[in-house]
Amino acid sequence: MENQRVFAMPFSRVYGLLIAKAGRKGHTRAEVDEVASWLTGYTAGQINALMESEISYGDFFRQAPAMNPGREKITGTVCGVRVERVEDPLMRDIRYLDKLVDELAAGKAMEKILRK
Repeated sequence: MENQRVFAMPFSRVYGLLIAKAGRKGHTRAEVDEVASWLTGYTAGQINALMESEISYGDFFRQAPAMNPGREKITGTVCGVRVERVEDPLMRDIRYLDKLVDELAAGKAMEKILRK
């Protein structure tokens, strides 16, 4: 049931929190857009347009143009939860983005964040 609440949240609100999190550590929205684009296949322009729309956070991921198959290389914890063990595929994709932004905020090199 908790997952449904997260899925229904406005994308603009959640993404704004991710941008703020990275910003507190000296990182830019462009960097957050870069990791989100790598994960989902959206362009920065598409993400910007979605920020102005009413799309839910769940639909942002459901409608992603091309989820990166390399996302399965993302491991670790977010809020005490191992992302690779999250059973719900949609929630796992959401946790992947959380993890990428955490890595960005921690100062990890973009090459490593994007699993190059």
